Amino acid sequence: MDEPGSPRAIPDGRRHSLLHNLLPESLPLPPSFLETSPAVREILQRDIGECSSDDEESGSTHDHSSTQEGGEVKLAFHPNGVAYGCGYSMVPMQGFDLPVPNPHEIEESVAAELELLRDNDIVPHSSRTRQESVVEHLRNAFSGGSHDHLPTTRTETSPLLGSDDDGTEIPSTPPPQVVHELWEEAVLAGKLRTSWQREAKTLVSYSAPLIATFLLHYSVTIGSVLTVGRLGMLELAAVNLATMTASITCYVPVQGLSTCLDTLCSQAYGSGHKHLVGLQAQRMTWLLWLLMIPIAVLWWFSEPILASLVPDADTARLAAMYLRILILGMPGVAAFESGKRFVQSQGLFRATTYTLLIGAPLSFLQNWLFAFKFGWNFAGAALAMAVTQNLLPLLLAGYVWLVDGSQCWNGFSRRAFGNWGPMIKLALPGMIMIEAQFSVLEILTIAAGQFGTAKLAAQSVLVTVTSASFNIPFPLAIAASTRIANLIGAGLSDGARVTAKVAVISAGIVGLTNLTLLSTLRFHIAGVFTDDDQVISIAARVMLVCALMQIFDALAAVSHGILRGVGQQVIGGYANLFAYYFVALPVGLTTAFTLGWQLAGLWTGLTAGLAMVCVLELVYLYYSDWEAAVIQAERRMRSEDVNQELKPARS
Repeated sequence: MDEPGSPRAIPDGRRHSLLHNLLPESLPLPPSFLETSPAVREILQRDIGECSSDDEESGSTHDHSSTQEGGEVKLAFHPNGVAYGCGYSMVPMQGFDLPVPNPHEIEESVAAELELLRDNDIVPHSSRTRQESVVEHLRNAFSGGSHDHLPTTRTETSPLLGSDDDGTEIPSTPPPQVVHELWEEAVLAGKLRTSWQREAKTLVSYSAPLIATFLLHYSVTIGSVLTVGRLGMLELAAVNLATMTASITCYVPVQGLSTCLDTLCSQAYGSGHKHLVGLQAQRMTWLLWLLMIPIAVLWWFSEPILASLVPDADTARLAAMYLRILILGMPGVAAFESGKRFVQSQGLFRATTYTLLIGAPLSFLQNWLFAFKFGWNFAGAALAMAVTQNLLPLLLAGYVWLVDGSQCWNGFSRRAFGNWGPMIKLALPGMIMIEAQFSVLEILTIAAGQFGTAKLAAQSVLVTVTSASFNIPFPLAIAASTRIANLIGAGLSDGARVTAKVAVISAGIVGLTNLTLLSTLRFHIAGVFTDDDQVISIAARVMLVCALMQIFDALAAVSHGILRGVGQQVIGGYANLFAYYFVALPVGLTTAFTLGWQLAGLWTGLTAGLAMVCVLELVYLYYSDWEAAVIQAERRMRSEDVNQELKPARS
């Protein structure tokens, strides 16, 4: 048995790499995977130092229990929260720093450990009846949490249905500390095994709520496109040009910059300084609002710029008008992105879902009222989008105020206008990477505009459909990333490998399903968005290429998720950049203009790029050393233990 704290040796024959002489001996992990980056420490230390006097005056105390618990939960070494709402057919980069576990993730980890222990007959199965389980599940659903409600101590009523090797009786639902001890013993003894059935069930349970939430969020965009499509071909073309311009100049940079809150807010919450969670969200919101001033000026005077990019002047005029109205929604976009991270860092993952359950239907209602009932037509659709963008953060704030999350909000503070330098330094890499990837779609949209209004209108239908379909494999990728990272953190490389295989096969099934739906229902799908026969014909024809793309889109998303699970998101980012700029764009522009395939050529290029991403990432994963990833995870956990010991001195 290895000495405690020493790197785990890799037994002979356990290296699953056929090219071990050509590839590195281990998966090289970025420094942020091993410990919190200096930028994060600098931000938090400054804020803690500035706020310490106020804390003493107010008599507030900091609860470090979540951090301490997080150090014990070996299955939750790599929490992977995600800000719901990324609904684009592209694989986005995640932040370069990792958040700490929150109580929600710790409870899920305990439940997952207990379930796997039961499956391996180390802990007896629970004696609860099915009816009791259903009642408890419903209670958890309406209480906003998915807790297993494990008893913290043994009581006279605790069931004692099993025993350990030394004769000590083990309850069917032991307390968390007992679960951790049994887990550690089972891992060291090599008793834990998983199956593809179990991992498939786990991935479904993880991804299903995410799919619902992602689709809810993207339905806001779908509602706008559906409304505009009923107004005419020209309006449909204009909304595509305006939406892509808004995404590349505002929405994507905002999303990229705010990814640093995934680390900052969760680190602040995990360290016990809950009031700093609200401070970080405030600071990012003010920064985003400030950056939106020049973007708003650009949108207001965008008509001559758009007119130089597309040949039709009327399309450029309508798109510019749409952008001017969307300026009203800019504050809401920034506030919602920060707000999502604010609640997620506290483990309130359902807050965004509940917000969208109200906001999404209201957006459809507003589109109907403004565009048709009030007769505002195209301007009404733009106004409905702007109103919805401002409504969502207000609904989220209402959840925090009335339901949960207010414990991390101490009101507005002047400190939100300071300490911006380290935060910007931390946020820029994520923004640049995401911006570089999404720029490909803007280039393809501008290229589509060169083929005429009908082609640009059809492009709007295709982008909307493929982006909506991407909201199925992308949550699956998040689930696979979380599960694989947790298993590797627990030293279960075999289980992580099983999960990776199940995830890839599941991605193939999802891709084939999307391919079948898009290819067989292509005329019906296009007809939902517009009544124009010419646009329907073009969209239905090109949708055959988009249908083929679904397989590679799903596989690329999941393979990138697996890379995140083993700490290799940087590899995936470089693979994406290479594939999009050196494969997708050259192939797309060549087939579109040189070969005369036009819109079909552009989507052929994107399909080729995604196919290249699949090849690069899956080959890298196939020849990677998973045992070495386990060793790196152990080193990271030891680094976290050292940082944990130093935290009291720092604060």
